[in-house]
Amino acid sequence: MEERDLSYRDALPTGPARGRGAGLNPGNRFESVRLHVLGEHLDELAAEHPTGTQVATRILPDRTRSIINPVDSPDLSMKWTVNPYRGCEHGCIYCYARPGHEYLGMSGGLDFETVILAKHDAPELLRKELARPSWRGEAITMSGVTDCYQPVEKDLRLTRRCLELMAECRQAVGIITKSKLVLRDLDLLGKLNEHRAVHVAISVTSLDNRTASLMEPRASSPRDRLEAIRTLSKAGIPVTVMTAPIVPGINDHEIPAILEAAAEAGATSAGWVMLRLPFQIKDLFLEWLQRHFPDRSQKVESFIRDVRSGALYDHRPFTRQRGEGPLAQHIGATFKLFARKHGLSNGRATLNEEAFVRPQEGGQLGLFA
Repeated sequence: MEERDLSYRDALPTGPARGRGAGLNPGNRFESVRLHVLGEHLDELAAEHPTGTQVATRILPDRTRSIINPVDSPDLSMKWTVNPYRGCEHGCIYCYARPGHEYLGMSGGLDFETVILAKHDAPELLRKELARPSWRGEAITMSGVTDCYQPVEKDLRLTRRCLELMAECRQAVGIITKSKLVLRDLDLLGKLNEHRAVHVAISVTSLDNRTASLMEPRASSPRDRLEAIRTLSKAGIPVTVMTAPIVPGINDHEIPAILEAAAEAGATSAGWVMLRLPFQIKDLFLEWLQRHFPDRSQKVESFIRDVRSGALYDHRPFTRQRGEGPLAQHIGATFKLFARKHGLSNGRATLNEEAFVRPQEGGQLGLFA
């Protein structure tokens, strides 16, 4: 990755930004000196700009040297991921990927959703890596970190170019997104589906437009996500609905309605994950909670601590995904009951990895490499 001038961060607002998830841009945990804005100053900014301030999205090149990433986590089903982007303009306040920007010398706050690093060479790198004799066609997830169909994909088309190659090679792929833009690539998904080599998971965190827009300000609306499930299902593509994350006191009561709506739209399986708040996401989330839900912020924080044994996060595998204690057990039982009621408890269809055909790196010349 090339060196970047980050002096523009000085111009970023220190108060809530209009149409963004995070209202803050704190210094990252690796910096020896951190500057934090006092609450009184935030109040002054809010008074001066009651509708918030505008922050433009910046796209920077990511000079990565590899694109297929191994996943070494016992509580995740995926083994390999491809992430065309780092950072995500959807701006989901809860996103567990936010701390990744701190490794780049940026903030997990506004930087994460306004400074997007694009791997412009992703399709070319993918061709080289799929062509290696060591690659056996195991299923790849797009994307395990940030959404491969976030808004910048509409113009950059990196995900589509990767899928074009995957369709050519019959490379099994599972897609996770909360964007209706996935429907743009229905032609490629259809080709992969001919070999049982594709699966799509659509995240639906709420059916309420206000709640969804506050949690995920630049993601597709709940209606559009259900429409994506419906269209994919009609095309014969297996679809999972992800009720993730579940935030106790915010959207846990919607589990039955979300599962019913997704099943009616054609989803065939479902999954859920408890809210995860590693590192500085805790501060970002609690500030967001106080700003948008002041009447119940303390109650929601208490619920989160209830499922984390008094803390705001527990990093232990399996426990981090589900939480523990009576409230976590109740949420899990509710999900299980209604998933079974609506025929969503059978699990995802297994992707066919046997259809993979290795590409020839460099075209026909690859035969003599």
